[in-house]
Amino acid sequence: MSGDLKKPVVAVTMGDPAGIGPEITVDTMLAEEVYNECNPFLIGSIDIVKRALAIKNSDFQINKIDSPSEAKFTYGMIDVLEPKEYDCSQIEFGKVQKLAGEMAYDYVTKSIELGLNKEIDIVSTAPIHKEAIKLAGCKHEGHTEIFGDLTNSEYALTMFNCHNLKVFFVSRHKALVEACRYATKDVVLDTLRQIDTELKGIGYENPEIALAALNPHASDNGLFGTEERDHLIPAVEAAKEQGMNVVGPVPADSIFHLGLQGKYDAILSLYHDQGHIACKTYDFEKSITITWGLPFMRSSVDHGTAFDIAGKGIAGSVSMIESTLVPVQYWKKQQKALQA
Repeated sequence: MSGDLKKPVVAVTMGDPAGIGPEITVDTMLAEEVYNECNPFLIGSIDIVKRALAIKNSDFQINKIDSPSEAKFTYGMIDVLEPKEYDCSQIEFGKVQKLAGEMAYDYVTKSIELGLNKEIDIVSTAPIHKEAIKLAGCKHEGHTEIFGDLTNSEYALTMFNCHNLKVFFVSRHKALVEACRYATKDVVLDTLRQIDTELKGIGYENPEIALAALNPHASDNGLFGTEERDHLIPAVEAAKEQGMNVVGPVPADSIFHLGLQGKYDAILSLYHDQGHIACKTYDFEKSITITWGLPFMRSSVDHGTAFDIAGKGIAGSVSMIESTLVPVQYWKKQQKALQA
């Protein structure tokens, strides 16, 4: 394989070709700092890459590869691995299409194949459209579920990375009332255990994890609900008994502010919006996802396919570049921890 072997090999999946994925992934490959930190290549379709290059007014060359070992990893040339050949002329920007869903799903499954074969170190994923992949026959809810299932991983743990904030989630895609019921002592304790394991895997000897409360003021000793008393406090106590450095439950209206100040190494949010709102309000573009527990590292942007602006050349690529660069730093920490 050409390129600096000290750098991780990063597969960037193009996402739904009818959305902004082609533009932001090509834009990522146009960013010289990406090549300074890793060896990147695209998993996508060459005709779609050409369309995106035209939108970006770029004259970068395309190097068609069949495996990462054939990649040049040279700035000014985009290495592209096509899982299959498609009639890309059928793809219309801004529309939910079965073919687009099939292509997006194939890009993801190809990245998993490469990851399981240890041909890559990191996968950085552009957004897919849930309705489109359903039309293509995908039974999974989204990216994280696909990666967790097809890698046969014990768990696929989601973490938001936003500057120095590391926010994990007890649940994500559940109705709020279901998410509140789901946050039982056992589920919370199991998630805390996974977080503790993953943070130690990147060099933290005794990571301090703060658990967010569910109710206002952490219920004020039962004045505003019993979830803290019945589930969250017992989970924290059990975690401490197992040797974990866990605090809380900390009222949700202050825990993220304290996290930004560096008080905790990580925060466990109880449900989707509790953590998402905090991170995305602080810095929407720099909020990206890392999925822990897989055989390789996976990251993703935290925005959608943006069909309304697809193909117009106005989509911002900050999140996609961040999604490609941030996991490199975690990968390096993993390698260092493994060598220690």
